[in-house]
Amino acid sequence: MLLSEGINQGYVIPTEYTRKLTIDGITRSHQVYQIRLDKLYYNDQNDRIATWVSKYKEENNVKSLDVLSPDYNSIIEKFIYESNPQAIEKTKKNIELVGQREPGVVLNDGRVVDGNRRYTCLRKINELNSNKKHFEAVILDRDIKENKKEIKLLELSIQHGEEGKIDYNPIDRLVGLYNDVIKNQLITVDEYQKTVNESKAVINKKIEQADLMIEFLDFIGAPEKFYIARDLELDGPLSEIPAILNKVRTEDEKEDLKLIIFSNLLIKPKGDITRFIRKIKTIVDSEHVHDFMEEQLEFVEETAEKVADFNDISSKTINNEFRSDEALQDKMVRSLEKYEIKTKKDLTRVKPVQDMQKIYTILKSIDQSMIVKLNVEEKEELHQVVEACKDELDNVLLKLGKNN
Repeated sequence: MLLSEGINQGYVIPTEYTRKLTIDGITRSHQVYQIRLDKLYYNDQNDRIATWVSKYKEENNVKSLDVLSPDYNSIIEKFIYESNPQAIEKTKKNIELVGQREPGVVLNDGRVVDGNRRYTCLRKINELNSNKKHFEAVILDRDIKENKKEIKLLELSIQHGEEGKIDYNPIDRLVGLYNDVIKNQLITVDEYQKTVNESKAVINKKIEQADLMIEFLDFIGAPEKFYIARDLELDGPLSEIPAILNKVRTEDEKEDLKLIIFSNLLIKPKGDITRFIRKIKTIVDSEHVHDFMEEQLEFVEETAEKVADFNDISSKTINNEFRSDEALQDKMVRSLEKYEIKTKKDLTRVKPVQDMQKIYTILKSIDQSMIVKLNVEEKEELHQVVEACKDELDNVLLKLGKNN
């Protein structure tokens, strides 16, 4: 049943309010309606819950969720709530206090394309207060099958392009980007970039991170199990990896280094994994990189053999079987710490050269034409500083002479 028929039947009530939306590059005001809660259903294609939907499909061995199922709304509501319970409770309290202030957007068949959190809050409030029966929203005469691209661009525009929206979980956003731009090619990079109002450089970085996420999941034998990336909180490490890979020259080195990082992400040797990965970056930038990689590749092989022992890898498997392997963790930690110490010693050894290069740069930048404008006292002060610098330089030259 279409919502456009609901006005005559009483479950859709026009209000005096409007909401501006930009569709196909045209911005105009749209009528807002009060729509009975039981005539609406969640949008399972909402990027905010992408990882939750992927987990449900895997655990229940289904390819898609049946919107006609009586349990459909309850299933999605759980995803929405668990994705950010603090935000839901905060919004719920606000709606209880002042009512729904911001209207959502729904399709004519009842699919909620914007306002899933507000819809969730109203559903929960309705469980305790049956007087709260309506969700206020704009109704678009669109079909998700025939207008999928248009609706996705609208959703992106609302969720990413408008101020005051609650941020997505970074992994859910990467999953949405991967599905819409890379895998299904529903929208182009240019369309995505313009719609979310971010620079092309930022979007390209996110695409790189999304590709790395896919490669990592393939490496651990869990292709497109996106919820694992969310559970392991890989958004931090994924943002660090591209800069590390750019430190090596050949594609073979890059692939080896990628496998080393993936192994460390899976085993999680010690503490904060993002900081651990940053330490790898420091070593890769040193003369010890090849020895480090050669040693670490042994752990890659050991990790790959361990992965091969499992037919079905989940977040629980990773925590119980991989991240509990203290022997392998210890070897990874000792390897990194060994080369980290060597790298720090090298940096300490060459620090005098780096410091002198900085001093030279500063001296070259002095505007000597300004010296004649100094008064007598200022010239005397400058003269004393220059003499002190000369003394220190003589000491450096003396040390160099002794070394020679």
